[in-house]
Amino acid sequence: MVELDKIDLKILAALQEDGRLTNLELAETINLSPSPTLRRLKRLETSGVIARYVALLEPAKIGLGLEAFVRVMLDKRERNFAGFAKAVQQWPEVVSCHAMAGEMDYLLRVVFEDLAHFSRFVMDTLLQHPGVVDVKSSFVLEAIKQTTALPLTHLKRPAGKE
Repeated sequence: MVELDKIDLKILAALQEDGRLTNLELAETINLSPSPTLRRLKRLETSGVIARYVALLEPAKIGLGLEAFVRVMLDKRERNFAGFAKAVQQWPEVVSCHAMAGEMDYLLRVVFEDLAHFSRFVMDTLLQHPGVVDVKSSFVLEAIKQTTALPLTHLKRPAGKE
């Protein structure tokens, strides 16, 4: 774990809001001069705290208006969890996949053009994967909260680190 002080957290919070801030804009936002801001930013990048910069797209505006969560159970006798995890990497409809404890083995978040696209994915891809024994889907009616921002204000900092 990387130690973060109050200024580091301000940098991260600002970049979570707008990853395209220039160094000068970032420095002004956190009330620090550009040189130390850039040094801190580079440290956050090289330490892996900042993993990458991306553009967040609006799925419905590009024709991906159907979103679902799909719970997948694998045959426990085959124990081919690595094979499933590898296969998921090749399925563009899957925007996130999580190995789960409990009733299901995996939870997938998937996006599609329409119900026909969803049906083709489930029938031709997901259910054809060896070891898949059960699939349960729930369709998103409305996204109430959706963010990529992590809750930085709740992080505990070492004593004396302000």
